[in-house]
Amino acid sequence: MVSKSLVSSSKSSSKHNSIKDFKKDELLGFYREMLLIRRFEEKAGQLYGMGLIAGFCHLYIGQEAIASGMRFTMIEGDKVITTYRDHGHMIAVGSDPKKIMAELLGRRDGSSKGKGGSMHLFDLEKHFYGGHGIVGASVPIGAGLAFADKYKGNNNVTYCYFGDGAAHQGQVYEAFNMAKLWNLPVLFIIENNHYAMGTSVSRSSSIDQLHKRGIGFNIPGVKINGMDIFDVIKDGQKCVDYVRSGNGPMIIEMDTYRYRGHSMSDPATYRSKEEVNCKKDLDPIDTLRNNILQNSFASEGEIKKIDDEIKNQVNEIVEFAKNSPEPDESELLTEIYN
Repeated sequence: MVSKSLVSSSKSSSKHNSIKDFKKDELLGFYREMLLIRRFEEKAGQLYGMGLIAGFCHLYIGQEAIASGMRFTMIEGDKVITTYRDHGHMIAVGSDPKKIMAELLGRRDGSSKGKGGSMHLFDLEKHFYGGHGIVGASVPIGAGLAFADKYKGNNNVTYCYFGDGAAHQGQVYEAFNMAKLWNLPVLFIIENNHYAMGTSVSRSSSIDQLHKRGIGFNIPGVKINGMDIFDVIKDGQKCVDYVRSGNGPMIIEMDTYRYRGHSMSDPATYRSKEEVNCKKDLDPIDTLRNNILQNSFASEGEIKKIDDEIKNQVNEIVEFAKNSPEPDESELLTEIYN
C-alpha cells in the first residue's frame, strides 16, 4: 500500500519483493528470531503470573513481524526507540535476551541492573533507546535522536515506534511539526494493534487511517500489513530509503494485532472470541512457517529442530534470570539524573 509518489522519489527500492528473493539462512533467521520473541513473551507472562515479575508488563505477542522485518532494513548506527511494549524490539536489535529477562525480574545482571524493568529497557551498544512508560514519550525523544544524526551529518535513520493510542497525544504532533520543519531523518512507525488499552481505534479516533495523521505537517504516510514479514520488509524498505535520502520524516501505520490483553492485568473481555480467532488465522509466525515449507526452503524436520532449540534457549534464559542476584542496595541511587 505504498503510494506511487513515495516509490518514485525513493533513490533505491527493496530487492526483496517476495520470499524467493531471500536466502534460506535469512528466512530461517527470521523464523528463529520471531519464534524467540514469541516464546520469550509467553514465558514472561508465566513468570508474571508466578509473581517473579513485578509492576507492569506488556507483551508483543502477535506483532513480531514488525520488529524483525524493520530490523532487516537497518544499517549500522540506525537507532530504535519505542514505548513500553518493548521486549520484542530489544530482542530484534540483537540485545542479549538473558539480560532482558533478568531486567524483567529486577536482577543485577539485567540490562539496566534491575532498575528499569519491563517498561524501561535500554541498550546503548545496540542503539536501542527504550522502552518508555509515558504514552507517546518515544516520539519527541525519537525526533531528538534524529536531530543529533542530522547535526552530525551521518546517514542514519531513527526508527520511532508508538501505538495507535499514543497517536492521539499532543506531544506527538509537536514532534511531527518540528521533524518536518527541520527535515529530520526519522521514521514514525505506528503499531496499530486496533486497541488503545481496551478501546477500539474506531471508537477513539475521528480518522482511523492513522498514516494520514501527518498530512497537516506535509509528512507523507503509508499503511503496511504488519502481520506479514515480507510486506513489512518490502514496503518498509521503500520508506526507509525515502527518509535516508534526505526527504525528511515519514509515517508508517503498521496494521497488526495483539493476541493478549494490553497488559497482564487486562483480561481483554472487550473483544469477542470470534474476532480473536479470526485474527489468529493471520498469525505472522504461522504465515512465515507455512511460506517456508510451501516453497521448500526447509523441511518439517528443520523447522521442528528450530522449535526445540528455541524452547531450550528460553529455558536457559529463564534459569539465568532466576539465578541472577538481587541488586545491591548501594545501586539504588546510582545513575539517577535530577
